[in-house]
Amino acid sequence: MKQFPDSPAPASSSETRVWPPISIVIPVLNEERHLREAVRQVLSQRYAGPIEVVLAIGPSRDRTQEVADEIAADDPRVVVVPNPTGRTPNALNAAIAASGNAIIARVDGHAMLPDDYLQVAVETLEETGADNVGGVMAAEGVTPFERAVARAMTSKIGVGGARFHTGGTAGPADTVYLGVFRRAALERVGGYDEHFQRAQDWEMNHRIRETGGLVWFQPRMRVSYRPRPDLKALAKQYFHYGRWRRVVARTHEGTINLRYLAPPLAVLAILAGLLVSPIFWPGLLIPGGYLAAILAGSVVTGSGLPTPALVRLPLVYVTMHMSWGWGFLTSPRRLGKPG
Repeated sequence: MKQFPDSPAPASSSETRVWPPISIVIPVLNEERHLREAVRQVLSQRYAGPIEVVLAIGPSRDRTQEVADEIAADDPRVVVVPNPTGRTPNALNAAIAASGNAIIARVDGHAMLPDDYLQVAVETLEETGADNVGGVMAAEGVTPFERAVARAMTSKIGVGGARFHTGGTAGPADTVYLGVFRRAALERVGGYDEHFQRAQDWEMNHRIRETGGLVWFQPRMRVSYRPRPDLKALAKQYFHYGRWRRVVARTHEGTINLRYLAPPLAVLAILAGLLVSPIFWPGLLIPGGYLAAILAGSVVTGSGLPTPALVRLPLVYVTMHMSWGWGFLTSPRRLGKPG
């Protein structure tokens, strides 16, 4: 990876300051329908400095490659690079290597950024000295199911206390959503670890912190996120989250806490209760108590949801918990990083 100078120091006056150039890197796969709008939204940011967009295109089943090439032909600020593996960390590393600025903003194809996202990010980098800043993954749904998932993904019952899900005050964090980085920090840790098909953001932010860097949560950087559209897709998403979080835990000792252990412990307790219930009926109190807690929690956290979304909320909570927990418990050691 080429070396580039670090970002310039903050100017003394907002009127005379020179805003540093930013490279926006976007991993893209099967995004024919949404790619033009995603790039348009990035290029229309209310940011006074130069911007370049690097699209890393995976082997898509639709016209994503053709659309990307057309966008690049129409706007010299857009660069297209190949990502033969189709995997997210490989795409990000390829895009970073092809970029040319000292500040790197990671964006996803479906992310909807507020128009001051980049400006707030640069201001926060300069004010805090952080290596990476990011904000809230603000899940927003359209259909009743998506609205239920969005509510679950922004509640402590669904995802624990992570501020990038539930919001909170600005400050140091273990990880953040997406992220705007100093290139020097990415080079220091060697970029994204391409072994991790999931949890690659958490894993790299861990390495940034382990090497003395600061990861900073900035709630003003609020990014709209569209949840999975159905139960099968949601279960698959959270199963892989749990599976790969276990891989991270094996790779980096001491990175697991009770929040991460709660779903697998719940799965084990419920299975144990169901197994002993034929000979010891009080075993049913465990799954029954869990379901009662989920129903009560859904009533509390579902306030304001329309009825079609509210009735789906308990099923969404159960799916997220059980899928994450089962993925964590069944994560095979062969997924571990060699060496």
